[in-house]
Order: sequence, then structure tokens, then C-alpha cells
Amino acid sequence: MDETVKLIDNQGRRINYLRLSVTDLCNMRCCYCMPESGVAKIGHRDVLSYEQMLTLARHAVAMGIEKVRITGGEPLVRKGIVGFLGELARIPGLHQLVLTTNGLLLEQMATDLRRAGVQRLNISLDSLQPEVFSRITRRGDLKQVLSGIAAAEKAGFPIKINMVVMRGVNDSELADFAALSLEKSYAVRFIEYMPVIKDDNWQSLVLSGEEILNSLARHYSFTQVVSGGLSGPAREFKIAGACGTIGVITPLTGHFCQDCNRVRISASGKVRSCLFSDEEFDLKPVLATGDLASIQAVLRNLVMSKPASHGMTQTSSSHAPFAMSQIGG
Repeated sequence: MDETVKLIDNQGRRINYLRLSVTDLCNMRCCYCMPESGVAKIGHRDVLSYEQMLTLARHAVAMGIEKVRITGGEPLVRKGIVGFLGELARIPGLHQLVLTTNGLLLEQMATDLRRAGVQRLNISLDSLQPEVFSRITRRGDLKQVLSGIAAAEKAGFPIKINMVVMRGVNDSELADFAALSLEKSYAVRFIEYMPVIKDDNWQSLVLSGEEILNSLARHYSFTQVVSGGLSGPAREFKIAGACGTIGVITPLTGHFCQDCNRVRISASGKVRSCLFSDEEFDLKPVLATGDLASIQAVLRNLVMSKPASHGMTQTSSSHAPFAMSQIGG
């Protein structure tokens, strides 16, 4: 790649990570992602085609994007997803192709995803207790997700499990989740609850990263480990004698904005330089022109407008409420 086309923002951060949502549809209704009533679906004509997404990805990689994460909604519900991922995996210069999923469809699809060229999976799993799982997701079968994780492991995927920690909801399971890393090389990530939809009294759900670590320290001895450059914002640790790792992601109490290297494109072609920025740009008109210079100019301008930090704390947030499925998890 030509060094002159790297994406560098006005804070000097190198942007090399694209989160690309392929659908706003989901087969769950997680309480921290969307209101219980759900959200209005995007019209079929308003969703980017796979061809448009591939065009964006190729231009982005040519400008310095090295890692693409496919998100949703639930990406595996979109028809033709495996073929699209195969095309994406063949883009020259793309170093990592990863996918975030709730795991419901993994049992049937894990082998095909691996063959298509997906290198890693992030699997959202917020409880190991069927009743709690059902309450959080408002639908879905925990056994089905666990079978999907087993199928993904059998297919050869490194397994990363993301748990959104909510005080009084699933925080009693922290030690049980950490135990998943003991005998298998799972990477288990504990994520602070984020006020995406801004429910009333959302602050009561937040368990800080330090509280999470203190809780785990009552059960295990662990030490911090160094993570790789494209591995994300987690602080990683290893329990003594464990095969895998645990980690905490602290968007509220331990901002990692100074190291943020990502931009997001929604399934409808809206691009954001920060998840919690209300500013977004519609890429569809530019894509319709097919002009390479215009597309690259938009991406570069977006990166240059990336804020230094989001405005969230453990007790306050200034962004407008949104459903995570509409932006891309």
C-alpha cells in the first residue's frame, strides 16, 4: 500500500479498522440493543447491495484499512452472506476478516464461514443461565447458541465470547464466564453496559471494569498480558494456568478513544467515525456516481472529522438514543 493514502485523522490516529453492517435485521431482541417494541425495519431498497459493500471495502483497504468486521443486526440472517464473505476475503491487502454473531445460526453455518475465509468470530453471549438468557435476549435458545459455539470451535475458529455485564442482571455469572477460559483457549471479554437506547435509570446497570476485575479477583489469580495491534480495546488478562484469556472493555470508565482506529458503515450506507457521534454521512449518493476519487474523498473527510472522544461517562451521555442493530454492533 502507498504510504500516502493511509487514513490519519486530525488527532494523529491511524484508522485501519472498518466495521461494516450487512443488515439491521436480527433474530434476537437484546434489551441493551433495542427497545422491547423493536425498531422500524430499513426498506429493502435502502440496504446496500453486496456489490456496493464490496466496492466500499476495496476502496477502504486501498486507503489503509487492514481489518474488516462484519456486523448487523445479525449478519448471518442475510441471504447470500457466505458468498459475500468469500469475495471480501479475497480483497488484496485485507489482513483480517472477522464477524460478530449471536451464535444462533452457527451450528449450521460455521464450516461454510471458515471455508469462505472468515478468520475469527466474536460471539455475543450474556448469560449461561437459560432463564436469564431468555430475559436478556427476549427470544432465542441458549442451547442453540452453545451448540453453535461448539460447531465454530470444531470448524477451527478461535473463539471470542463477548458478555455485556449488567448490574443485577447477569453480574453474578462473572466467575462462570471466566471459567470458560480455563480449559479451552477462549477469549472471554466483559464489556461495560453502554447507554445505547438510554433507558430510564440506565446508570444503575453499569458495572465498571474495575468492579468486574475486583469481582473476578475473589475467585482467580490473573496477570495482564499484551495484546496485538489489531486486537481491539480490551485490557487482557490470563488466569494462572488457563488456556485462554479474559479481558475487560471499558467504554464508560476507561475511555480508549485516544487509540480508536475504527469507522463504521451501517447497512443503509450511513457512515460514522464514532459510534456515539450523532454525525453521520450517507454514502449511497457517492456510490451511485461510481467515482473513485469522490468515494475516497468522503472516507478521508469522515476520518478527519472523527472526534477526539465520545461524551459518555458512568453517569451521563449526550448522544441521541439509537438501536445498535441500526448502526452495527
